[in-house]
Amino acid sequence: MTGGIRVLIADDQPLMRHSLAILVDGDPALTTVAQAATGAEAVDLTRRLTPDVILMDIRMPGGDGIEATREITADPRLTASRVLVLSMYELDEYVYGALRAGASGFLLKDAHPGELLDAVHRTHAGESLFAPAILTRLIDHYVSRPATTPAGDLSVLTDRETQVLLLIARGLSNQEIVSALDISVKTVKTHVGNLLAKLHARDRAQLVIAAYENGLVDRHRP
Repeated sequence: MTGGIRVLIADDQPLMRHSLAILVDGDPALTTVAQAATGAEAVDLTRRLTPDVILMDIRMPGGDGIEATREITADPRLTASRVLVLSMYELDEYVYGALRAGASGFLLKDAHPGELLDAVHRTHAGESLFAPAILTRLIDHYVSRPATTPAGDLSVLTDRETQVLLLIARGLSNQEIVSALDISVKTVKTHVGNLLAKLHARDRAQLVIAAYENGLVDRHRP
């Protein structure tokens, strides 16, 4: 089980864990390293095995997926482990709770198998991944909620960095940003790195939160 992207699957349903493991192991670049049935077990296994990506269910006994995600992302020894939340539900409190806990993405369990595998690869590469319905909910939530102290200070960004941040918040991958702005992949990665540093963000998911909380997406709605 050396090499490739190492995946931990956390779900309280044995059939779901088994199905996800078959799907993951069917991709030659991925390997299932462990399975957890509770949030507490997911945290323990992540600390012992340091997987690259954790597929995290939300509603589990023994500490739910949001609390487990929070513990994993708060552990300085696990900065390379990224959490992709999978849920049957797109309830607002689940979405916001998962993002606030530090999840790198949120995908519904009814996603196509190819979408899930792509999500694992993108999450491992440091890209945020959100189902289209989830992005719509983020827009509606941050536009309608009372004003609060926003995450990050967008005034420190250059115009190009602001453009890149907006495209990240809309769910575009690095390659899609390359096409949209007619720049190289290397340049995109440089801008993303600058955004993470300037906005003190752990990953792209936190950049998405900063964009929404500062009203960037609302000001540039298509």
